[in-house]
Amino acid sequence: MRSSPSDRKHTHLPRYGMILFLFPFLVSCAPLNTKSAVISTSLIEPSVVRDDARPDNFGLIGRVSLRDERQGFSGGIHWQHTDTGDEILLLSPMGQTVAQIQSTAAGASLTTPEKKTYYAADIEHLTEQVLGWYLPLGGLQYWVQSMSSPTTRASLDRDSDGRVVAIWQDDWEITYTSYFQLGHFQIERPRVLVLNRGDLRIKLVIDQWKTDSPIQ
Repeated sequence: MRSSPSDRKHTHLPRYGMILFLFPFLVSCAPLNTKSAVISTSLIEPSVVRDDARPDNFGLIGRVSLRDERQGFSGGIHWQHTDTGDEILLLSPMGQTVAQIQSTAAGASLTTPEKKTYYAADIEHLTEQVLGWYLPLGGLQYWVQSMSSPTTRASLDRDSDGRVVAIWQDDWEITYTSYFQLGHFQIERPRVLVLNRGDLRIKLVIDQWKTDSPIQ
């Protein structure tokens, strides 16, 4: 069995569960389900990260569930991604802030309601230390848009419509079971994706998208 990133040594820091998020500015869109069979598999070699290979800026609101051999979490997520960094805000079911996570080229920080701030070199290690689970943000910023990260080798499965239904990268298996069709331009974005690595399983259900694409 592949080793899970959750097997790494943890520091003794407080842990906060996942909870519900509310974001009124995000664009609603109708879901487009996909259950098409895989008809092609392609191997993508790593490449130099070019500006046109970076993920689009986006904002999303959704729900997430996480399970490993020790624990389980479920709740919501608000994620704002730009070319300069990421911001993830965690709120309680009553709308109270539980944690604010920020990531830039300089590093990552997490601030609690008690105004305690924790720092790490990246979100992956920060979430593992403080929250108790590993968020693979480096790859997820691409995977959430049904793209592979250009930094490492990846394998992509596509259906008869050319839609990505699975990605294997960095020991993660990412499967897509539902897509959104956004606006009048028939732009598709993932609605449901499941990440598996070792005994760690993360399911992300995206309820609303906001992108830089011309959605109307």
